[in-house]
Amino acid sequence: MVDDAVRTGVRPKVKLLVVRALLVLGSVVTLIGVILLAACWRDDLMIEERLGKATAEVVSVSFQRTVVRFATPDGAVHSPSQGLLYPDGLEPGQLVRIEYDTADPEVARVAGRTAVLALLPVGTFLLAVWAVLLPLVWWVRRRL
Repeated sequence: MVDDAVRTGVRPKVKLLVVRALLVLGSVVTLIGVILLAACWRDDLMIEERLGKATAEVVSVSFQRTVVRFATPDGAVHSPSQGLLYPDGLEPGQLVRIEYDTADPEVARVAGRTAVLALLPVGTFLLAVWAVLLPLVWWVRRRL
């Protein structure tokens, strides 16, 4: 006797839905990673087009952002609200050379650091996502 769910095609439909949902999830996460890398490159291009250099004091360091304070040649003091780009290894009270966009001092990075530094963490994260999702998709296709 054939199970009613199998006979009516419910299991294949559920399997297809789950597989598609997993692949869409992986695609959305990948798209977000690619957009993040593109944003890093865009910020770097903005800085390089209108390059300003300064020495900044590291005010605070947290997981979410690193706050710095620096003065521009016109005497204005700036503290980017979103924090500093590529701040790895900085500590409060430290003086650090930075590069910023003279048209928008809110966009600032540690001197000498670029979007290339974002490739490893984003790439590793995306690799881990797909390393989990692909075997899961394979398992769902074989088992359900």
